[in-house]
Amino acid sequence: MTFDATSSSLRIAIVGTGAMGRGIAQIASQAGITVLMFDALEGAAAKARDALGKTFDTLRQKGRMKDEAVDAAMQRLQPVERIAQLADAALVIEAIVEDLDVKRALFRDLEAVVGPDCVLATNTSSLSVTAIAAGCARPQRVVGFHFFNPVPLMKVVEVIDGVRGAPEVGDAMILLARRMGHEPVRAKDTPGFIVNHAGRGYGTEALRLLGENVAPAHVIDAVLREQAGFKLGPFELLDLTGLDVSVPVMESIYHQYFEEPRYRPSPLASQRRVAGLLGRKTGEGYYRYADGRAVPVPQTEAPAARPASVWVSNARPALAERARELFVKLGVKPESGARPSEAALCFVMLLGDDVTQCCVHEALHPARTVGLDMLFDNERHRSLILSPRTSSTARDAAHGLLASDKAGVSVLRDSSGAVAQRVVATIVNIGCDIAQQGIAAPADIDRAVTLGLGYPHGPLAWGDRLGAATVLEILANMHAQSGDPRYRASPWLRRRAALGMSLLTPEI
Repeated sequence: MTFDATSSSLRIAIVGTGAMGRGIAQIASQAGITVLMFDALEGAAAKARDALGKTFDTLRQKGRMKDEAVDAAMQRLQPVERIAQLADAALVIEAIVEDLDVKRALFRDLEAVVGPDCVLATNTSSLSVTAIAAGCARPQRVVGFHFFNPVPLMKVVEVIDGVRGAPEVGDAMILLARRMGHEPVRAKDTPGFIVNHAGRGYGTEALRLLGENVAPAHVIDAVLREQAGFKLGPFELLDLTGLDVSVPVMESIYHQYFEEPRYRPSPLASQRRVAGLLGRKTGEGYYRYADGRAVPVPQTEAPAARPASVWVSNARPALAERARELFVKLGVKPESGARPSEAALCFVMLLGDDVTQCCVHEALHPARTVGLDMLFDNERHRSLILSPRTSSTARDAAHGLLASDKAGVSVLRDSSGAVAQRVVATIVNIGCDIAQQGIAAPADIDRAVTLGLGYPHGPLAWGDRLGAATVLEILANMHAQSGDPRYRASPWLRRRAALGMSLLTPEI
């Protein structure tokens, strides 16, 4: 028997009253649940209750809670000073330090106190639930219950079944999550679960772009924010989170997957972490900060130059048509010939390949050839890609033309898949592999990513929007050009692309 998550008399305990513990206590008390608050640091639980009182007062002043609701929520928060006082809890949620030995020791202590049917939940973000449970006499009652910070605002919680976890325990936690106003997503116990696993495609690929000197950090951020639609660029996000937090997660997931190339971190982030350039918290990361705000990076004005003539490669007809429509909008009618004139500035459409390869395959003069990424939004921002032999004259003419309607333009060095294609294809591929491993249902993967990471689309839905076959082509071209197995396509993507199926289609 497990606890009744719907009971009006439900009593739970939270061990650890830092930011995460306080957040969980807040939403539980607001949901009508009595919460016993315990912390090993003397007086910390009482201070946490006082802090939540101020939070509730703020919500009352903003009209989000009525007086009686605040009073009732505060009455449900009960600090205790000894772990023995948790004996009658139906559920204990730990939100303590991310250390396997410390969590195991806590759960052993709890087992000596609580009843045999009490559920023990861990809020771990990176440790194995199975490994935590292995130190318990009753591993079947141990479950992962992973919230995200700040808990009241991040409306998703991962429910993780350990290898020996009882399914009915996870079922009960699903009900509890919904009672607490959060969206539960269920996952197998694997490194990073869903959200931290799926998140490897964003920062790690951006760091790889930086390591290849494709563009500076602020330019990569601009492309992914303005073209792909992310709320924050990857380096803005790393600065916000802090490299002291992000780097250990990158390295942990990589090593837990026995050096799987898809999750390979970059030495660049580790170096900056060692140097103390952690981000906002230290005043400098990938950006510098003053008074809590990023110091603007100086912007270079677009050249006034424009090309005498423009020719668009038709190797990829659909993308070429988008480019022609853009140029007409910018006041230039592209040449119609199968081959460019001697005066034409040549544009090639990238799809996982680079400008250099396009020049070779199409026998184009590299000095006057540039690339475009027409797969993503080109209204506000455009990616201009140069080959190593593109002339400064061609660069300036292309830049001037693309910026002539005041849209932003990022000038990138040659790269397979430019920036947006590389990053988004990697995100889609990792999402597909999570589905292939059966870690979570396809719909849960997308729901967890959109709620937990704030991406504009879930990885599987994004793959459908771009076209599974298109994503597969991007990855195949990147894999062929780089030889790096990090870009090998997941079987989930490859098979559904071949069969014309949605990436959200579950296995039968």
